[in-house]
Amino acid sequence: MIDTSKGIDWLVEMLRRDQSPDGSWAYPFETGLSTDTYMIILLRTLEINDEELIKGLAERILSRQEKNGSWKLFYDEHSGNLTATVECYYALLYSGYYEKKDKRLQAAKKFILSKGGIEEVNMFTKVMLSLTGQLKWPRFSPLPIEIILLPLHFPINFYSFSVYGRANLTPMMILADKKFTLKTGRSPDLSDLIVSRNHPVTWIRSEKMRSLYSFIEEGKKDLMGLPQQLHRIAIQRAKKYMLDHIEKDGTFYSYYSSTFLMIFALLSLGYKKTDPVIIAAINGIKSMKTEINGLPHMQYTTANVWNTSLIGYALQEAGLSPEDKMVVEANQYLLDRQHDQYGDWVIHNPNSLPGGWGFSNINNINPDVDDTTASLRSISRMTSTNLDTWSRGINWLLSMQNDDGGWAAFEKNTDKKIFEFLPIEKGEFILTDPSCADITGRTLEFFGNYTNVPKDHRTIIKGVKWLVDHQEVDGSWYGRWGICYIYGTWSAVTGLAAVRVPFSDSSIQKAVIWLRGIQNSDGGWGESCYSDSNGKYTPLKESTLTHTAWALDALISVSDKPTPEIRKGISYLLRNLQKEDWTTDYPKGQGMAGAFYIHYHSYRYIFPLLSLAHYQRKFDS
Repeated sequence: MIDTSKGIDWLVEMLRRDQSPDGSWAYPFETGLSTDTYMIILLRTLEINDEELIKGLAERILSRQEKNGSWKLFYDEHSGNLTATVECYYALLYSGYYEKKDKRLQAAKKFILSKGGIEEVNMFTKVMLSLTGQLKWPRFSPLPIEIILLPLHFPINFYSFSVYGRANLTPMMILADKKFTLKTGRSPDLSDLIVSRNHPVTWIRSEKMRSLYSFIEEGKKDLMGLPQQLHRIAIQRAKKYMLDHIEKDGTFYSYYSSTFLMIFALLSLGYKKTDPVIIAAINGIKSMKTEINGLPHMQYTTANVWNTSLIGYALQEAGLSPEDKMVVEANQYLLDRQHDQYGDWVIHNPNSLPGGWGFSNINNINPDVDDTTASLRSISRMTSTNLDTWSRGINWLLSMQNDDGGWAAFEKNTDKKIFEFLPIEKGEFILTDPSCADITGRTLEFFGNYTNVPKDHRTIIKGVKWLVDHQEVDGSWYGRWGICYIYGTWSAVTGLAAVRVPFSDSSIQKAVIWLRGIQNSDGGWGESCYSDSNGKYTPLKESTLTHTAWALDALISVSDKPTPEIRKGISYLLRNLQKEDWTTDYPKGQGMAGAFYIHYHSYRYIFPLLSLAHYQRKFDS
């Protein structure tokens, strides 16, 4: 018999040590270097000389440079990442502390030119380079600003985009429309990074796109009003949308990218750099700064609600009483952050009251299904849980099920395939919010294990059918918000098990065979970030604590006894709980395949604790 108690005790004490005074856990939400580079560029462009922050960010950027001069998004990215390298090179130059003749920057320049120059970076970076004067704006905007005026019944309209798409596209459309550029006396000159000078910058990539663009133009003709008048109204509507969705910390939706773009969009509309809205936005993204290994990192957002809901639940699964001070404080923090305001989700779900939870510390208008199930799990054992709090959360979750039977992250039925033709790079990640296996699986797991929703309820039946229909041929499931197939398979298997799908069911058996087949010789599991862009499971060739915990938890949930694979996995966890190497820093979450990866610093504690606790409860009790 394997003794898991020492490992569980160590993990609990680590979490106890790291809890914040407000009851939450503020573990970093680390998303690489992009936000750090953009912060330097923002401060220098607005001539805000916060030298301590700029120096610290520049030092962090340099500390991550590879020997060949590039920067990577993840450890096993082959030679380096062009977009990341351009952003880092630009930020270091703009910081004023490094010059082009610096050998490290010369190596970066050589890498950039070898990969096709700055014209080949991703779209977000092209926007940033255009608005700071390093590239010319394309002749055509990615989308006409008048799309914001199209009615809800039109096949493509503003609210058929995902909320994340709206948040970023709104200021982007204003900036592209105005072709706004802001340079300073300290602006670097990146013209020597342009390889192909004879081809104008364009985001219209195909004839299909031109047809779709024409279709949107036809829709504009149905609007009442003269073109100039409609254009002016659209600009005002876009500005109003941004201002109406500013969180209490001054950020636009609590996202770094949308806030960064909003600041420049407002400047393009005549706002002064000293305007209170802009100052509040700058202070808001500054407030998301965290520290990693003694250096500053600008978080894309904060993850306090997500961290706290998962940790509160994991601690109770590990045997802590709901009355334990640590759990009580965590749950009180969560109760204080249930939403009571309507957000954009109501457009496609008009018959539900607010009741969800958001992701960040200050979010109060953008709830999501994942945080809501996680928060409800944590408060489910409270003896004094307010029934109104509980019922509002449950009802909101039920109302958010998509017509196809699955659950998405933020909104309902926002998955139009037509967006695949839009000239937005990674559009399937930015513009749509489809049902996905990870969220559908965990929602079923919540309903099955923590509510009295009958297993033959139509909601459950539809959710199970969606999962079964979307299983991969090899037995895995794709996880939209994690890395990647191990994550989706864990979510799906535990969800199916919770709603009493028999262990003998072919979907579960195929998943078990797949998980056993990808276990490493050391007993652990590991998956590469390449899985998402490859569209198939890609092994990392090293085991990670988090991937191992996900795979183990899935196997434990559908096993009557500890199999050899489970025993080997538990032994791997217990041997490696305290290790510190690149595998513990490796991203376990993703927001955009091939571009945006997330290292949740909390995961190395949360998921090993859950799998050890579930092993102990099921097999050692």
